[in-house]
Amino acid sequence: MAKGEGAESGSAAGLLPTGILQAGERPVQVKEPKKKKQLSICNKLCYAVGGAPYQVTGCALGFFLQIYLLDVAQVDPFSASIILFVGRAWDAITDPLVGFCISKSPWTRLGRLMPWITFSTPLAIIAYFLIWFVPDFHQGQTLWYLLFYCLFETLVTCFHVPYSALTMFISTEQSERDSATAYRMTVEVLGTVLGTAIQGQIVGQADSPCIPDANASTVNRTQSSTSIKETQNAYLLAAGVIASIYVICAVILILGVREQRESYETQQTKQMPFFRGLRLVMSHGPYIKLIAGFLFTSLAFMLVEGNFALFCTYTLGFRNEFQNLLLAIMFSATVTIPIWQWFLTRFGKKTAVYIGISSAVPFLILVALMESNLIVTYVVAVAAGISVAAAFLLPWSMLPDVIDDFHLKQPHIHGTEPIFFSFYVFFTKFASGVSLGISTLSLDFTGYQTRGCSQPARVKFTLKMLVTMAPIVLILIGLLLFKLYPIDEEKRRQNKKALQALREEASSSGCSDTDSTELASIL
Repeated sequence: MAKGEGAESGSAAGLLPTGILQAGERPVQVKEPKKKKQLSICNKLCYAVGGAPYQVTGCALGFFLQIYLLDVAQVDPFSASIILFVGRAWDAITDPLVGFCISKSPWTRLGRLMPWITFSTPLAIIAYFLIWFVPDFHQGQTLWYLLFYCLFETLVTCFHVPYSALTMFISTEQSERDSATAYRMTVEVLGTVLGTAIQGQIVGQADSPCIPDANASTVNRTQSSTSIKETQNAYLLAAGVIASIYVICAVILILGVREQRESYETQQTKQMPFFRGLRLVMSHGPYIKLIAGFLFTSLAFMLVEGNFALFCTYTLGFRNEFQNLLLAIMFSATVTIPIWQWFLTRFGKKTAVYIGISSAVPFLILVALMESNLIVTYVVAVAAGISVAAAFLLPWSMLPDVIDDFHLKQPHIHGTEPIFFSFYVFFTKFASGVSLGISTLSLDFTGYQTRGCSQPARVKFTLKMLVTMAPIVLILIGLLLFKLYPIDEEKRRQNKKALQALREEASSSGCSDTDSTELASIL
């Protein structure tokens, strides 16, 4: 409601003759527009906790699934590459499919997004547990892992896509959303620490002996079967603990967060067709440029993630230390998330991208050039965590700015948020699936030996390239593409003012309609 309208409408009933009013009636008091309710710390924490399930499970799968398939389930490298590629590719495809279904979902008492989170959770934890179970039959193992990996990725997408889109519905204020995103990223990185600690420390306690010679006798292989069984049980125990965390975090999110609808969105009666919305979204320049930049940078970090355990075990020779190195990286990232939030607020998001993500390059070069040294490796791991924090925070902090920019250019188009978030994840996951499948397949071509105490020199060299030089090239390409991204701090401020004017206009229009109806009923 515009300033001054409240006084004029509120006094209208007072100017009427008292005889017009029926007995017992009181002059209608026109409601003042509600003050914008800021998110409390409790609301932000409940929202942030919802990001942990995706990261806890994703971290465990990302860091440990490859080495689990190769050395514990003893799937051959070619079949493992098929599982990893198809699983990631299917995961990418499900994002836009789920986004499409969400865009068609009606608003309920829980909202439009919360029902997806609620009903996908119990099925997701069952599928996750079965990924880490080694069936008795060997012939159909590849199909088993492929089936439950794809099923879990589908169900966790039904959780994560609506959760990501929820960013746009917890508040209408950019500053509030940025603050909530910082809380979320801190908890998500903490989730990766939990995933790394739980999976790594539980599995690390199990004795999983390697085979010194690929042609070792059957007796030696039989003697190690008991230890392999212990390792399999350790993976199941870790899966049970992580599944419990998934459920607890989902419950906190569902009970502690409520969706809010934009005032101008409630006036929208006709739903946007999905494919028309998709065409508009994919033609939005800032969105495409943001995807292009972070496609390469996120791919770089995913290459490191997928091959890090094998790299530490075989190239660096730290078979019993890689879980602790992972913990050092993730702990460092958790601590530095608030620092990056302050930095992007003070100096801008584009500046934070350039400095934060490029800071990983010198340390990757150092790892590529240095000899195996545990102390130096720990130092590099802690320093690399700083870059990982920036890679976690910045993409999700910048995407709401792109959506705001889209809403200004298409003010009558609503309900496209799930499309933005789902396709944002789609391109990254699909590229990750391709890269991880190719990297595992390349290990097969270079002669990877399952459960070997050591690997051929070609395998060690391939792992070094996958963890150091390939990510460096991808990061540099991503930063070059990111220079084309047009939304800087000045543009963000302009968009914020324009959106505020749009909301005030919609609110004023709604209040004026209510005033007119009430006054007409009195007369």
